Formats: sequence, C-alpha cells, structure tokens
Amino acid sequence: MDASPYYVPALALWAGLAAKLPDLVRTWRDPLVRSVCWVIFLGGAGFIFAAPPTVAAVNHASGIPNLAAPLDYALVSAYSAACLVLILHWRGGPAGHVRRLARRWQIGYTVLITLLVVLFVMGDAPVERRTDLDTYYATTPWIGQMIALYLLGHMTAAVATTALCWRWALQVRGWLRAGLWLLVAAWLLNLSFSTLKLIAVAARWKGTDWDVLSTILAPGLVGLAATVATVGFIVPLLGPRAIGLWRAGVTWWRLGPLWHELSSVSPSSPLAAPIPWYSSYAVRLTQREAGIQDGLNHVRPHLDDRIRSRAEEAARAAGHGTDDASRIGLAAMIAAAVRARCNGASATADVSDHSAGLAARATLVGVARALRTSSIVATARAAAAVDDGIRK
Repeated sequence: MDASPYYVPALALWAGLAAKLPDLVRTWRDPLVRSVCWVIFLGGAGFIFAAPPTVAAVNHASGIPNLAAPLDYALVSAYSAACLVLILHWRGGPAGHVRRLARRWQIGYTVLITLLVVLFVMGDAPVERRTDLDTYYATTPWIGQMIALYLLGHMTAAVATTALCWRWALQVRGWLRAGLWLLVAAWLLNLSFSTLKLIAVAARWKGTDWDVLSTILAPGLVGLAATVATVGFIVPLLGPRAIGLWRAGVTWWRLGPLWHELSSVSPSSPLAAPIPWYSSYAVRLTQREAGIQDGLNHVRPHLDDRIRSRAEEAARAAGHGTDDASRIGLAAMIAAAVRARCNGASATADVSDHSAGLAARATLVGVARALRTSSIVATARAAAAVDDGIRK
C-alpha cells in the first residue's frame, strides 16, 4: 500500500517544527512556544506510526500483533490534548484559569490514554491488521471498546477546538484571525475523519461492510487536516515576520538609486562596512540607510538650497503635489552636490541643512525615486556638470 498519505503530512508537520526550532531555543521557557512544538511533533509522530510500513515494523520488533494500534491511538490522543492546551495558552486570560483548564484537559486525556492501553491488554487481537484494524476488530470484546473510545476522544477534541477557534476568530483581526480560520477548517476535517471512522465501525456492529470510509476516505481527510493545521499554527507567528522582511527588501531595493548616486562620491571606499552574504534584508536595509547618511555627510558642503528651490518650483509647475515636489527638489540638490563633489568644486555659498528631513525613510525613498525617474533632477544634474566644466 502507498504510504505517502501518512509520510507526506508527517514531513509537512516536521518541516513546520524545523521552522519553529530557533524560537524554541531562544524562548524555551515560554509555554506557548513549547505547546506549538509539542503539537507539531505529536501530529507528525501520529502519522508516522499510522503508516502501514511503520505498523509492520513496530509489530515485528515487539512481537505483539497490532501493538502499533494503541501506540498510535495514544499519540493521536496526546496530539488532541496538546492542541486544546495550545489554544488555551494562545488565547490567554487569567493565568490561574488557563492553568486549571489546561490541567483538566491534560488529566482527561491521560485517563483516556490509560484506558486505551488497559482495553488493549484485556482484549485479544491475534491477527495483524495494518490498515483496517478499526473495522476488523470493531466487534471484538475490549478491542472494539478501545477503538470506539479512541474515536470519541478524537471527536471531542475536534469539536472543542473548533468551537474555541471559531469564537476567538470572531474577536480578532489580521494574521491571528487568518490562522484561526485555518485551524477551524483543519479541525472540521479532523472531525470528518473520526466521524467516517465511527460510521464504518458502527456499520460493522450491524453486520455491514462500509470499510471504504475508514480505510480510503478518512486517511485522506486527516492528511489534509494536518497540513492545514500546521499552516494555521505557523501563519500568525511567521506572517508578520515575513511581511516585515518583504517590506524591508522592497525598501532596500527602492533606496538603490540614492545609494548608487552617493556611492559615486568615493568609488574606492564603500559607503558602509560590508556585511555577510547571508544577512537578512532587515540587516541589509539598516546598512544601506547608514551608508546613505554617511554619503549625505560627504556631500553636505555642496548642498545648494537654490538648486532645491528651483527644482521644487519646477515640479509644482509641472503638476506635482507638495510632497512629491519637495522630494524632487531634494533629489535635484543631492544630484548636483554629488556632481560638484566628484569634480572637486568648492563648497557652495548657500548651504542648507536638511538633515532632519533626509532622516525620514519615506523621504529617502521618495528622493531615490526622483533620482531615477524625474527629468527635473536629470536637468539639475546636467546643469551642475556644465557649471563645473565652466569653472574649470
């Protein structure tokens, strides 16, 4: 039998766990981070031990037919409890109340797991069943009760987690809300899984064979549920960080024209100290902004406010708004100052200090854009080159 419906979701879950390990190392005392990691680990382990090749290996290694069944049931039940505890810690509230609720769920599922083991020991399941144990032993004393108890415990967790996430999603916004709706979808899929299994088991109680619900349809649903749940848990944690990195990367790229313009002041010496190639865009943006400020300090003696004023007036006459015209004026002044500095011109007589305005990121991005696109800036740059040539 193809084991990919089991191993692929397990790999997806553990890939999510790998993404969370750095957070676990840094904040291992945080119960929320620990709960997330436990949920992802137990979910992946449940799939691994439900896969037919793993079932065969466990049964063979232990010498006990079908020992893999209670082991996997225990892992899935622990996963259900871990999800409930995670949602409680995630939602927050009075610390004592959260601890009490979490403890009740933990105790309840500990009792459930203990009963599953006891029922398996009391029952008799001599024939190894790797894929259809649920329905094959549905009518066997004690083993059938173990199967029904496991499915009811799974359904209870599915209903409780769905209700918790649904109510919370209606109260929040943003990435958290998106993650909660994904968790609602995942646990509805989990509920469908246990419902299909229970229907197939009940059919066996009545002498009917609906095994296809348990052996074909249910595993596909739970695999999809695990993947969706992993994304749901990780999206609120990594989403804001990903957006922050994306914005840093876009801003870094948009500042490029200003960076390259100022770099021409001293081609042999970089504007900022080099950084490792693997640095994030947040670090690269900090380096670029620091280098731009150093470059502005180099050309500051050549910043001519008359050039800025003329370019700003020309921009307004061309129909630009106040902010755009101001940034075009600053860009023209910087372009002319860079040209003057490169040609060794003396400091201008009408130096103006625009440090405060040029410290704002939005202003720098607007100036960079004007350097790249504005014909008014290009005219000021060309005029500065002509003036320098005449002076020489």
